[in-house]
Amino acid sequence: MTDSTAQAENTAENAEAKAAAEAQAADPVAEAKREAAEFKDKLLRTLAEMENLRRRTEREVADARLYGIASFARDVLAVADNMHRALEAIGPELREQGDAKAKALIDGVELTERELLKTLEKNGVRKFSPQGEKFDPNVHQAMYEVPDADVPSGHVAHVVQAGYMIGERVLRPAMVGVAKAAPKPVSNDNPPD
Repeated sequence: MTDSTAQAENTAENAEAKAAAEAQAADPVAEAKREAAEFKDKLLRTLAEMENLRRRTEREVADARLYGIASFARDVLAVADNMHRALEAIGPELREQGDAKAKALIDGVELTERELLKTLEKNGVRKFSPQGEKFDPNVHQAMYEVPDADVPSGHVAHVVQAGYMIGERVLRPAMVGVAKAAPKPVSNDNPPD
């Protein structure tokens, strides 16, 4: 390619670019409309992002308010469990035949346990005891299986330790014994060979 051919091509390209620039400059209304459409699109996207951010922030604040005490509540559950165990350890004869001081102590521990559970519930933590419910691994922790004719197979036969929920989440699963089908009795009609 010669220098004159290259100059001619460059001149043609420059002329086309110049003509395009002049065409755009010649129609400032079209250019303004294009820019306005771009700015409108950017504005709408920014508004949508801000709305999504506002919703996400509201949801995070609500979750923090509801679930922020989860760690503290887990620690307090040990206290509630110990109070419950203490009350279960007291036999019915002591409750009936005990002296006034023993009865007052028992009443005080029962009152304290009720107050603790009421305070937990006021803060979104509720106790659940799934006796007789169908076993759900999401909220129950199976400790053992037990044959029980009174409870359908796959249902909770015994509650070893109650569970707790905070909002819609499991704070601590209930520890349970699950009923299994009783073994079928061996019939003596067909003696083994």
